[in-house]
Amino acid sequence: MNYIDTHCHLDGEEFREDLDAVVQRAREAGCTKILVPAIDLPSCQSVMEVCNRYPDYAYPMLGLHPEEVKADWREVLSRIKETLNSQLLTFNCIAIGEVGLDFYWSREFEQEQLEAFEEQVRWSVETRLPLMIHCRKAQNEMVSIIKRYAKDLPGGVFHCFTGNETEARQLLEFDNFVLGIGGVLTFKKSHLPKVLPAVVPLDRIVLETDAPYMAPVPMRGKRNESAFIRHIITRLAEAYGVSEEKICRQTNENVQKVFGIQI
Repeated sequence: MNYIDTHCHLDGEEFREDLDAVVQRAREAGCTKILVPAIDLPSCQSVMEVCNRYPDYAYPMLGLHPEEVKADWREVLSRIKETLNSQLLTFNCIAIGEVGLDFYWSREFEQEQLEAFEEQVRWSVETRLPLMIHCRKAQNEMVSIIKRYAKDLPGGVFHCFTGNETEARQLLEFDNFVLGIGGVLTFKKSHLPKVLPAVVPLDRIVLETDAPYMAPVPMRGKRNESAFIRHIITRLAEAYGVSEEKICRQTNENVQKVFGIQI
């Protein structure tokens, strides 16, 4: 079985000591591609370095994560945009991400987050690159912004979906977007095994780890890796009542549709 990890922070310091081994384990497990999101200005550089280290395997996404939005966000975004523009010249960036809204811990920079997110949504319209969207405790605000540009957006991923049926239906109204499903699906108290088959067609799902975070059961508590997606595939297959091969085949097709990556 072959699959794609659509969200892995492969450039993180957690992987610095054994990066080649992590990638090798992913390949051996059947992971054929890894999408790597930036979260701030320094990580735009580290993401590009990692992706250049593994050409045609690791693919970069550039953006400013909502938790990294501070008072200087305009200057930071300006510099990230310069990096993005330079990569577009070589067709070397596949998405705007990781961007979005996060009011879980604090609303100190709420207005800044809203403005920074909307600016990066406009980048997606301008560049025709899909969005990798992080949203926590802010779905109404996020949906409000996306609606303003819905008819012009090329699509994207609502990363780390953990919501209920109502929230899933709301996100699925954006036709070119899919839901990113990761380790939470396997948690004992997760409601996703019931929510997803009830309202989310398989052609609206992609696989992800968010590694090094959010390791699935039975690896929970360990550093997450792309190789661990196999546990998510098994749980998804059980929830939908289909084969693991069907999960891999459909989610790979979904990645190709959203990101334009050949599988």
